[in-house]
Formats: sequence, C-alpha cells, structure tokens
Amino acid sequence: MDSLQRIWFGLWDKLVDVFKLNKLIKTLLSSAVLYVVISTSFALYWSWSAIPSVNVSPIAPVTGEQVTGVATTNALVHITTTLLEKPGGYLSNDKTLPGIWMDNIPRWEFGVLVQARDMARALRKDFSRSQSQSTEDKDLTSAEPRLHFNNNSWMFPATESEYQKAINYLVSYQQRLIDPAVQDAQFYARADNLSRWLGEVSTRLGSLSQRLSASVGQRRINTDLAGDAQAEQSTAANNVIEVKTSWSKIDDVFYESRGTAWALVSLLKGIEQDFSAVLEKKNARISLLQIIRELEATQNFVWSPFIMNGSEFGLWANHSLVMSSYITRANAAIIDLRELLNQG
Repeated sequence: MDSLQRIWFGLWDKLVDVFKLNKLIKTLLSSAVLYVVISTSFALYWSWSAIPSVNVSPIAPVTGEQVTGVATTNALVHITTTLLEKPGGYLSNDKTLPGIWMDNIPRWEFGVLVQARDMARALRKDFSRSQSQSTEDKDLTSAEPRLHFNNNSWMFPATESEYQKAINYLVSYQQRLIDPAVQDAQFYARADNLSRWLGEVSTRLGSLSQRLSASVGQRRINTDLAGDAQAEQSTAANNVIEVKTSWSKIDDVFYESRGTAWALVSLLKGIEQDFSAVLEKKNARISLLQIIRELEATQNFVWSPFIMNGSEFGLWANHSLVMSSYITRANAAIIDLRELLNQG
C-alpha cells in the first residue's frame, strides 16, 4: 500500500510540475507575442511619422536680427537635432526591437548625417575662415569631429551623446555670431566658399544618382580617364562596365537619397538667406530656388508600401529611377550655379 501511495503521489507531483512548466511556457510565449505586437505597432508608427516633411521650418533663430551665418548654422542644428528627436529617436544604433527591423529609417538617417558632416566640415574649413592661414573656430573644431563619430555605437559612448555635444558646440558658435561683443566668431559669405561646398554636394548627388539608376542594371562606358590623355589609374578596368544595385539594397539607396535631399532643402534655405547679397550680385537666386524645388519633389508621399523596382518602360513603377530623375536635375542645376558663382 505504501508503495502505491508513493507512486501515486510521485505521479501527482510530476503532473503538478508539468502543469507549472506549461503555465510558465504559456506566460513566456504570451509575453513574447505581446512584445512583438507592441514593437511592430511602434515600427509602423515610426515608419509613418519619423521622416519629417520639408515644410517643417528650421529651429527659430536665437534673435530676430539678421546676422550672416546664423541661418546656415540654424539649418545644420535643425537637421542634426531632428536625427535625435524625431519619433522613435535615433534608430541607427538600436540593438532591440523594433529598431533592428527598420532598415529604411537608418538609411534615411545616414543620408541626413552625411550632409550634416559635410556642412560641419565646410563651416570649420571654409565659411568661418577668412583665408588659408587663419585660425579655426574653437566651437567648430569641437563640433565637426563629433559628427564624424561612429553612427551605430550603442554605448561607451552612445552615438546620441556625441551628436548632442556637436549640437551644443554649434549652438555656442551661433550665439557667438549673434553677440556683437564677440569678434572671434565669423561667417564669411563669399562666392568661392559657397562654390566649394556646392562642389561637395554635387559629388554626393552624382554618386546617389548613379546608384539609383543602377536599380535596373546598366552597361556603362568607362569614362574614368576621359578628358586627360596622360591620366593613369592603379589597376586596369574594362571599357564597358556592368553596374546593378542588389535587389536587397534598392530601398536602402532610395531612403538614403531621400534623407540627403531632405537635409539639403534645409541647408540650401539657410544658404539663400546668408548668401543673399552674393546670389543677387551673380543673378543666381533663381538657380538656387530651382535646386530647392527639385529636391523638395523627392519628398512627395510614396503611396506604395514597398519601393518598386519595375523596368524603365515596364508595367510597374520604378521609384529609384523617379528619385534619380529629381536628383540628377538638382545636380545639373548645382553645376550651373557653380559656373555663375565662379564668373567674375
């Protein structure tokens, strides 16, 4: 009898353990499903709301007084702050859900970041210096390298903290520009300075245009050494090159281009204010406004839930080729604007 009782109670204990285990498993599974559902909801919301409209005005100036350089610096602060403070915050360094699912927003962020880095470099190297032998601005010297910090560092230090420090230094530079008692903070709105920055922008847009166009695959003539009979390169290359963007990278290139164009709209609006006299003298304001208009068109709402990759004249749309069209036209207008600025 004792043996039967021991067996019975042993079986009962096992049943209880199994029931507890099943309950624990159910609780864990339910929690996991709930976490995925909530994360997916946040991902959908951030995807729809994280990318701001070009109609959103830059951060308001510290003062109403029109001081040369304030508008451009303001635009740089605006686009960098947006990276950190948009819905969902900065996602490129996220290591958990839903950030790790959202590759389009990080590519958009990278496009914005590249333009922020280029402008910070231009401010430090050209706009804030009167000549090649002049001293660099102390705030810009600290801000520019922080924007070049690793864009996907999770901690020790986190990317956000370094970019926030860069913003603080830029705001300090802006405040020193406004203060009439401070003489060591300057912004020189000259045609040569503007032309050099536009040259960097043109290079970026040209590369993006080529990558966008390669969504359908292209056979291109190698023009790397064109225009110079004595030019050489490190290794030989074919006369005809096959170029095609991987299908898994097509949406990445699209959103990187979209982020680049969004940032440039704000920066060019700042340039329009600070270089007003230069543009009027060169009769170049209309050219700048045309560039802004072409870039604003890249921000139109995408009605498809996916970035389509149809053929050039096929039944389905190819969003990359449409984006490339706007980017190419903006780049052509930048080349024309540089020619106007370089004329005496």
